Amino acid sequence: MDERDRLTERFEEHRTRLRAVAYRMLGSAGEAEDAVQDTWLRLDRTDAAEIENLGGWLTTVVARVCLNVLRSRDHRREEPLDAVSEEPAGSEDPAQEALLADSVGLAMLVVLETLAPAERLAFVLHDMFAVPFDEIAPLIDRTPAAARQLASRARRRVQGRSAAAEPDLSRRRQVVDAYLAAARGGDFEALLELLHPEVVLRADKAAGPSRAPIFLQGAGVVARGAAAASVRAQVTRLALVNGGIGLVMADEGRPSVVLAFAFEDGKITEIDVIADRERLQGLDLVIVEG
Repeated sequence: MDERDRLTERFEEHRTRLRAVAYRMLGSAGEAEDAVQDTWLRLDRTDAAEIENLGGWLTTVVARVCLNVLRSRDHRREEPLDAVSEEPAGSEDPAQEALLADSVGLAMLVVLETLAPAERLAFVLHDMFAVPFDEIAPLIDRTPAAARQLASRARRRVQGRSAAAEPDLSRRRQVVDAYLAAARGGDFEALLELLHPEVVLRADKAAGPSRAPIFLQGAGVVARGAAAASVRAQVTRLALVNGGIGLVMADEGRPSVVLAFAFEDGKITEIDVIADRERLQGLDLVIVEG
């Protein structure tokens, strides 16, 4: 193995964490992947032998890249393209991971919408990845004390907005729970009650037997399709999908089909059925127990 192959291998060991940082910072899967790739390019142009702590160096670089993206986005007054996140590795308690994913999925939406770039960086790096303030401070040209204040201000905003959003999340869980129960029982009438009259279902080409994308519209046709899939529903479980309530079916522990939902006035308005492997890999999925 030559030096570049060895460097690539070492970088891949940190990719999951780097992507998690970028997702939290940017709220966009595409932009996060670009930030990670930019970080790799910078590493490839650097003498890695002079880097004492590769993980810390990479986290710093990807944070700087994301900060530049955020500042450019604010300058252009553009919004993030999509809100997704991936749970950082390292938690020893799966239950705590699920709770964190639940709160962070909503919190990140709030952070992206309301926080200035420096606040965002301080909050994400410290609160989600335990980066010390003395390492965060140089990234945003602040003192450690000022970085601490930025993170504290961001935390208060996130906690306040997340608490307000919690009842809505709870209501959506009830709707999806009821949808899954009705699908398992093949209960057409119960499904109709949960679906908006003009509900739309979209399934990618990997989801159906015909290997062609599927588009269904109307509560009746969508309810019939869900009722007909009662066998698959038996092995489907409630999950957090990019911070929102959804469903996942897994084969041998790996997600094979995911359902993401949109809602309006307590009714399901859209169902996105995802089975394409690349799309599945880009999702933040956490099984909801109980």
